[in-house]
Amino acid sequence: MKKIKIGLIGWGTVGTGVVKLLRSNSALISRRLGAQLVISRIADLDLKRDRGVKVDSSILTRKPSLILDDPDIDIVIELTGDPSLSGEFILRALQNGKQVVTANKALLAESGKDLFRAAEENNRRIFFEASVGGGIPIIKIIREGLAANKISSILGIINGTTNYILSRMTEEGISLGDALKEAQINGFAEKDPSLDLDGIDSAHKLVLLSSLAFGGWADLNKVSVEGINKLSAEDITYTSGLGFTIKLLAIGKQTDAGADLRVHPTLVSHKHLLSSVNGVFNAVYVKGNYGEQQIFQGKGAGEGPTASAVAADLMEAGGNILSGDYTVPGRISVGTNLKLAPIGKIACRHYIRIPAVDQPGVLAKIANILGARKISIASVIQSGRRKRGIVPVILMTHKAGEEEMGKALKLINQLAAVKSKPVRIRVED
Repeated sequence: MKKIKIGLIGWGTVGTGVVKLLRSNSALISRRLGAQLVISRIADLDLKRDRGVKVDSSILTRKPSLILDDPDIDIVIELTGDPSLSGEFILRALQNGKQVVTANKALLAESGKDLFRAAEENNRRIFFEASVGGGIPIIKIIREGLAANKISSILGIINGTTNYILSRMTEEGISLGDALKEAQINGFAEKDPSLDLDGIDSAHKLVLLSSLAFGGWADLNKVSVEGINKLSAEDITYTSGLGFTIKLLAIGKQTDAGADLRVHPTLVSHKHLLSSVNGVFNAVYVKGNYGEQQIFQGKGAGEGPTASAVAADLMEAGGNILSGDYTVPGRISVGTNLKLAPIGKIACRHYIRIPAVDQPGVLAKIANILGARKISIASVIQSGRRKRGIVPVILMTHKAGEEEMGKALKLINQLAAVKSKPVRIRVED
């Protein structure tokens, strides 16, 4: 049986999972692929740490060049996550005629346009199933399973850290800070969780999903991004009473003005399937004009799920090698920039919490500001415990434009009776 040789750069949690999977499922993979996948070399700076899996020391190296420049290696798995070197590794592998498998969503979102073009120029492919959604095969689903559909929208819970934090805040009524500490203790959050909490990680993944779904390269710098840092246990309580769950959503929609791409905390109705996706689980909701509404759910990170995605890519890359056909069905079009809708023209309903002095006339002033911007109030709640004379004013609006809402909130914040910046959460209908 033909052997397809693999070089692994980055022997961390996911890399360890890949080694374990290829060993335990070796016979199954060989039978389904018609070839044997063999890891012939592993490169990492730390070769002494116990990974719980034994490998022949002769295949270990601290020099990635021994993989990148070895003519016998067919596929390179890049799992370093090092932004300063990973791009260089991928480019060099492609130029040396190798297939590439990576989980590096940040690199692809920021520099993918050049890397995918290099893959085309060298008649090779970059596989990146593990970069979005862990074990959920969402890349293949969009690229192939829904290839005949005109996709109109993608809604994704695609960051397990923030979903865990919001789930714990909802379940236990604890603060964001306490939920974050719990996530870090349990290994669900990094020591520096800023990429997750600020929404950047979700934005990286949204760029890849949108570029696949909407037929053009999405510019990361033009995606509207807002994290969960401003949310409080109060918001969880109030919105739950209104029939909503708060989720950090990555949203991609096709509109007449272009693609609407944004990441922000979002109110999702308790009736929506995404509202029940909790803990470290990820889920992606996709709507196509013939496939209609579908939702895909699974663990978004971890050794096993991510290794599963990497191994699936290895099998597809191996199939290309066996057939000699490197054509990419439903590939990302890097030759076309995706037209994006101006964020100020996007309209949706809003939840607004305004910490205001408990005195007559405050609500009237707020209503006047909103009315002047043609923003209609759907409901008002003025309840909760007063703290030093401050009470939260809770508003739900009808659909309102992003630009007008932003201007109204700025004016509301300037009112003497408003004691801290209003919190705004958009509603996904």
